[in-house]
Amino acid sequence: MLVSRVANLASQRPPTIATVKKINSSFDTIKPYSNIIFQKKENLSSAPGTKSVLFNSNGSRLYAMNLEGMSIYEFDQDTRKVLRVFKFRPTRGTGWDYEGDSAIESYQEKPVEACFSNNDKILWISLHNANGIVPILLDSFRDYPRTSDTTSKHITVFDRRTEQKDSFDVPLIVTGKTPKIISRTADSKYLLVSNWHSYTVSVVEIHPNEFPYGKVIRNIPVASIPRGIAVDDKNNKSYIAIMGGATVTVVDNASWKKEKNLQVASNPRHIVIDDDRRMFVSYNRLGKIAAINLATGKTLFTAATNKQPRTIALSRNKQFLFVTCYSGNTVDVFKINKYGFKKLYSIESKGKPVGVDIYEDENKLEAWVCNYTNGTISILTFQKK
Repeated sequence: MLVSRVANLASQRPPTIATVKKINSSFDTIKPYSNIIFQKKENLSSAPGTKSVLFNSNGSRLYAMNLEGMSIYEFDQDTRKVLRVFKFRPTRGTGWDYEGDSAIESYQEKPVEACFSNNDKILWISLHNANGIVPILLDSFRDYPRTSDTTSKHITVFDRRTEQKDSFDVPLIVTGKTPKIISRTADSKYLLVSNWHSYTVSVVEIHPNEFPYGKVIRNIPVASIPRGIAVDDKNNKSYIAIMGGATVTVVDNASWKKEKNLQVASNPRHIVIDDDRRMFVSYNRLGKIAAINLATGKTLFTAATNKQPRTIALSRNKQFLFVTCYSGNTVDVFKINKYGFKKLYSIESKGKPVGVDIYEDENKLEAWVCNYTNGTISILTFQKK
């Protein structure tokens, strides 16, 4: 069984690139399914202000970015246990009060979002108040060169399996003020970073074997606050949700220049795309989701959600959409049909759910949801049919 193979990997050494490719190939050949049946909900403790969650390529590990906890938790998918804790050393900085719309005293080292590159060799983290991102070499952090660079960020890692403790310094790659989403091209050559308060999207060229592992090669100006980013590798374009307006900016990935703006509804937050050139968008203030034709920019269909839809995630077969509803305290689950959304479930997830990522095997699907105000992760398990 695929599950036992992944579990065995989780209890041993980190998987090799060949193993990852083999497991991913198995995932890609999972038997077809057209329905999911909700079975159960589990709750795990993380740390204060869990902002986002991200699975590695083979689904054996989930990483929780704890903004207020200034840490990253590494969970084992099979056992649900925390394996390692990556804790930042705090330094004073300036944060942002989103309700009061004003600057506040805070700390720099607050993880927001994350992205893997180079076969999971590097976990990239955006730091809310540090004006940039950092690369974490998850399983080779002892290879970091010693540096006295004052822009580096100090991390202590606690291994809960061995009770060992290590520390290292990661380089800060300056992108812009209040970095949020990080996305990458499929070949792991470039990252795109949305900088909330700079009104820019940074393009970072990745150098996986050369410190500091990345270099900003362009800052693309946008009309207002950028948030979600979706990369379309097949058509060599990127799409940036302008959360401060009512557009999605289209970028040419060859020139890294803006092509055009797609007119959408107000306050688009997160976007994902499927294999049929459809873009799915969450509209935070409007409380709805939409499917948009990327070729024409026209909205195909919409559906209402609970209050403040935030992160959205597609199932592997691209037939189901999971939506975290922050003020609604729910996870809304939709079946995507040819001409519309069909809501299947609205499952309570207390504590302001904000981030979600999906694990799948042959028989089940798990939505791992992070709840911001109570620092928990809800695991919603569905049986495939």
